[in-house]
Amino acid sequence: MKEIVLAKYGEIALKGLNKKSFEDMLTKNIKRRLKSLGKFELTSAQSTTYITPLDEDIDLQDVVDRVSKIFGIAALCRACVCEKDFADITKKSIEYLSDILGSASTFKVNAKRSDKAFPMKSPEICTELGAILLEKFPNLSVDVKNPEVTVTVEIRDTNAYVHAENLRGAGGLPVGSSGKAMLLLSGGIDSPVAAYMMAKRGVHITAIHYVSPPYTSDRAQLKVEQLCEKLTDYCGGIAFYCVPFTELQEAIKDHCPEEFFTIIMRRLMMEIAQRIAAKDNCLALITGESVGQVASQTMAAIACTDAVCRIPVFRPCIGMDKTEIIEISRKIDTFDISTLPYEDCCTVFTPRHPKVKPRLEDVEKAQNSFDFEPLIQKAVEGTTVKTFNYEG
Repeated sequence: MKEIVLAKYGEIALKGLNKKSFEDMLTKNIKRRLKSLGKFELTSAQSTTYITPLDEDIDLQDVVDRVSKIFGIAALCRACVCEKDFADITKKSIEYLSDILGSASTFKVNAKRSDKAFPMKSPEICTELGAILLEKFPNLSVDVKNPEVTVTVEIRDTNAYVHAENLRGAGGLPVGSSGKAMLLLSGGIDSPVAAYMMAKRGVHITAIHYVSPPYTSDRAQLKVEQLCEKLTDYCGGIAFYCVPFTELQEAIKDHCPEEFFTIIMRRLMMEIAQRIAAKDNCLALITGESVGQVASQTMAAIACTDAVCRIPVFRPCIGMDKTEIIEISRKIDTFDISTLPYEDCCTVFTPRHPKVKPRLEDVEKAQNSFDFEPLIQKAVEGTTVKTFNYEG
């Protein structure tokens, strides 16, 4: 009995003349995620990608687990392939679903007839198949409102398919379909969530992180690299840029008013990030900021930060509270890594009384009291890069 995975589109189905480019991107992403499992045939039709294993030893549950994290897919399921013949559909439904139907107490049949040439209409399929399954499995009764099992029959162009459940997919758009952006990855809870949310909108993520040895440890950098590895489950391959930031932070401490330490640091980080982003063809920056969460994330502080930016800055967490952000971090399995007790450079030289409503002219005056440009260029030139790929 042949079994495949049906991956059903979400927003892609609503696209117009450019729909094919989104489908192609999704197909490439699926191939990358499944490459280590074996060989597959992928075909697209009727807003669905049909994932057919070509090796007998492939575990389809592994396939489902991986595909469920691929953006662009609204729902997916394992399904039995049948001939477009009611007798074959009946025979394989009984055989394929025997375990789940044998242990359930209520069910219903749902039919979707995309091929209108099929001689039976959807209500007929439901009625006749339901009667046969009731006779075959005496433990069952029909419950059309809240069944334990919904048996679904899909009559499509080339074959019929039978399955018992639709799993929710990751939704969104295929990663890479919306261009590339650079994430300022601190190592905290918020920035990995920001990466996930922008990847869901089809953005290919690269990451940049700032280190300040000896004030920050190797373990702090390792923590951020672990976050990159975890994010590949959803974001695919990530280029990780690591910027030496010690001299800049020491210069801020020595030459700028303490109340502006954090906001000037953020401005310098943005400047470095957009220079490296330009070299990597990134069209925007991404941060995990949420309005009012800390002193550097008040509206006035954010405005002062954005004043140095020449490309858009996306802040997908901007209106979320901490509880909502933590909920997503647990869902994508980054929370435990983010809460490891290794400090990042954002905690170095933290002012005792940061300015929560800074004025741009005051910040610029404080920053211009020292020529940071040589240190900025030195940090850009000293930046290292490594790539994290999805390993499965």
